[in-house]
Amino acid sequence: MPSLNLAIARLINTGTDNFAIWVVKAPYPSGYVLRDCVWPVELSQVWQEWQQLFAGHSGLNISSKGTHQVNPPINLGSPPLGQTSIYSVRLMQHLGINLWRWVFDGPILGSLERSRGIAMGQHTRLRFRLEIRDPDLIALPWEIMQREPGQSAMSLSQDLLFSRTTSEVEALPYLRADRDLNILLVLGHDENLQLSKEAAILEQTLSNTGQVGGNFNAYAPCKVTTLLQPTPQELIQELETKAYNVFFYAGHGLPGPDGGLFFLRSGMTLNGIELAQALTRGGLKLAVFNACWGAQPAAVNHKAIPASSLAEVMIRHGVPAVLGMRDEIADRESRSFIQSLAEALRSRKPIDEAVAEARQQLLTVYKFNQPAWTLPVLYLHPDFDGELIKSFDEGITELPDTAIPSINSSFARACLRSLAPGGKTWFLRSGVTRIGRTKDNDIVIPEPSVSKRHAEILCRNNLTGNTPVRTYYLQDFSTYGTTWCSSPNGWQQILREEVPLQSGMQLKFGSSRGETWEFMIEDS
Repeated sequence: MPSLNLAIARLINTGTDNFAIWVVKAPYPSGYVLRDCVWPVELSQVWQEWQQLFAGHSGLNISSKGTHQVNPPINLGSPPLGQTSIYSVRLMQHLGINLWRWVFDGPILGSLERSRGIAMGQHTRLRFRLEIRDPDLIALPWEIMQREPGQSAMSLSQDLLFSRTTSEVEALPYLRADRDLNILLVLGHDENLQLSKEAAILEQTLSNTGQVGGNFNAYAPCKVTTLLQPTPQELIQELETKAYNVFFYAGHGLPGPDGGLFFLRSGMTLNGIELAQALTRGGLKLAVFNACWGAQPAAVNHKAIPASSLAEVMIRHGVPAVLGMRDEIADRESRSFIQSLAEALRSRKPIDEAVAEARQQLLTVYKFNQPAWTLPVLYLHPDFDGELIKSFDEGITELPDTAIPSINSSFARACLRSLAPGGKTWFLRSGVTRIGRTKDNDIVIPEPSVSKRHAEILCRNNLTGNTPVRTYYLQDFSTYGTTWCSSPNGWQQILREEVPLQSGMQLKFGSSRGETWEFMIEDS
């Protein structure tokens, strides 16, 4: 699926409200554009109006000056008596349109429109990911951005899948090719939530999904394991000894500098960093936090603390997908969202598509002029494709490395060797081998033209009939598409696509005049 990633950052030493917006990833080489801009006063005003009408807590100050003053109201008119709903609709649209205009001015809009066209030509959606590098802007509801009145917000669009992301991340752990949904549901300590009732609703939703329509086979099998107010040790042990792919937390949470605090039971908490370590070690793909402010950074004197929100901390530590709430969410709203999300996940949809469907359900039930549909915030790891479980109709069965030891041990080893004098030889992993400039990669090529995370070689164990077959694929992730492979017609540039590898094929990473590598399978 084509992907367009944008980043927004405050410019240092150029003024208090100067920002840069640029394309981090695009589906075509010339799509990498940049624009400098100033944060408009009107956007600050409409955001403060939003907080006064919708927010359940004191908002963060987006100005770098460190003050928190209320600007004059925007010119929407005061809500007439009995017509608050009309005013809230206008406010929702006004903030969404102003956010859109600020982000997609100039060349950024051209990159978006051409990327959308590429996706349409491939008969698929465009995957759009937004990276907010300034902590004071994270609290804004970027999910409501819309081009003009009457058009869908980006997070509700039919041809686009919206999520947030961050570039400063640990590498993804090895992810299993799951066909079933295996959920760990954790109910934490909270005197105000009916946690047992919430668990029963979720378990009933998962077990009953698809049976009414009569097409039960279209839905993935699902198992739910519930932990009621576990100790931190019990939770960590469960995550590290069982193979879960989804983690649901329902309970009380608070923002904090280490990813917030989770109240597991009275007097026992875990912070976001501690939980992220356990989730990544278990190879989990999706973490859902049904707690207030999971996507909100901690703040001191109305100033956001960088990299402190739960969702961002989780992604930074290598969790593939995290969903948290931007603000307070009512019990009935969260249950409605979880029910719709669980059903979409069981129907084998990618995570960002499932979240979009659940968000649409919130809008339908609680209306456009209410903030419920704006509260869920999805973060995806920049290297994660959003696949939770395999599609039902995939014809090839991928085997886990440890499924049949006698078969696994019979495969010949593959390697990547440098053809330079005295060059290194690297043996490839049985799952994913990461190639890049920094030391956290499996194969390190310390050349300036090589990206931090440049490419991956994927190894897949498949069954063709009853015969096990191991195949290898090269996937480009470089900033400018500077991965090359040999072909009968000479060197071919790979632009963020997946290319099958054959023994003897030659590769280059970075400059086309750089070091040549050869892919080899031992018995070839």
